Amino acid sequence: MHLLEEDQGRCVKGRNRSEHLYYIIFYASLSADIISTVEFNSTGELLATGDKGGRVVVFQREQESKNQPHRRGEYNVYSTFQSHEPEFDYLKSLEIEEKINKIRWLPQQNAAYFLLSTNDKTVKLWKISERDKRPEGYNLKDEEGRIRDPTTITSLRVPVLRPMDLMVEATPRRIFSNAHTYHINSISVNSDYETYMSTDDLRINLWNLEITNRSFNIVDIKPANMEELTEVITAAEFHPNQCNTFVYSSSKGSIRLCDMRTSALCDNHSKLFEEPEDPSNRSFFSEIISSISDVKFSHSGRYLMTRDYLTVKVWDINMESRPLETYQVHDYLRSKLCSLYENDFIFDKFECVWNGTDSVLMTGSYNNFFRMFDRNTKRDVTLEASRENSKPRAILKPRKVCVGGKRRKDEISVDSLDFSKKILHTAWHPNENIIAVAATNNLYIFQDKVN
Repeated sequence: MHLLEEDQGRCVKGRNRSEHLYYIIFYASLSADIISTVEFNSTGELLATGDKGGRVVVFQREQESKNQPHRRGEYNVYSTFQSHEPEFDYLKSLEIEEKINKIRWLPQQNAAYFLLSTNDKTVKLWKISERDKRPEGYNLKDEEGRIRDPTTITSLRVPVLRPMDLMVEATPRRIFSNAHTYHINSISVNSDYETYMSTDDLRINLWNLEITNRSFNIVDIKPANMEELTEVITAAEFHPNQCNTFVYSSSKGSIRLCDMRTSALCDNHSKLFEEPEDPSNRSFFSEIISSISDVKFSHSGRYLMTRDYLTVKVWDINMESRPLETYQVHDYLRSKLCSLYENDFIFDKFECVWNGTDSVLMTGSYNNFFRMFDRNTKRDVTLEASRENSKPRAILKPRKVCVGGKRRKDEISVDSLDFSKKILHTAWHPNENIIAVAATNNLYIFQDKVN
């Protein structure tokens, strides 16, 4: 995996035009494989991406220049390592692909960084640390590391640390395996920072970060007879502040909030968030497009955001009957559902993210478009991540899709959309208006305008 030399990080400036303009500050083409997950750490200084080849690439934000204190640092490659390898389950005669499904950072406690990465079956805890000194002058080993003959040791030396070129090491500290029968679709670190949960299609397991050979099953929706199976778990997340609370979403469009204080097995939920279906809008595709692909707590913990195929919804955790807000992502595709179904695009799983203040939502779409919704002003914008926009001083211009009638010069026809180009994975800096967008094997990082 390499970074295209001519496209390494760029900081740019521009004129103040509108509140929705974003500038590209970094572009990378990760040519080896398709990006499958993107995640900022808790400070936003590091950004990790996982790909279908099982690799994790960590980008680090450079410090602000003393000569240009107002210039915000760009992101450059910090570490690259192979997280997962392809495996084979001999009991079931199934190949386990190496694709990284999710990455989650742990809060930084010392000089090292820790992250969890998972493929379909195995979660790994990785330590990323720096080393700029090496020990020399051992008594029982020579400089090559070979054991010395004790009879040749005539004096006692005190080992010393010598400076060396900075080296970033990634080492696996824990491997959590053999706990999931079905494919893991999400992991979430608890606010106690001692436990995390891993979720597959039918079960959710709770792990202690120090214990790898035992997990506790906290949700199990597998029926006794698999022919009676009507829904699967699609995503799950812990509450950001309450370590006993978590939510999980299903393929039937419902969200269940569970409290681990109620019982050890949370098959009976505390709250059920579900919007009644309008019978007049019922169609063959209703159940498919209502399946929730992502669920996220707001940073405050008061709201839930969910993404289904056509919409993003915001729920108040104190109101189960209906969503507080509903935003149309690409409603112009409603007339295209038949062809999307025939080409399997209707099963694409889009993620959604909050900004640091929970006031703006972001999610992806087709044609490398991504959408932003301002909850306060109710304004929305469609932006495009493309190679053409990855030039110095490039400012993202709002895009519009023409549904019918006469098309304007700056609009794109819905029939011209490229469905093979899609933005499934996005991330938002926890404190600043910096966003990361994964478009197939290209990573784009944008920031808002600099006054």
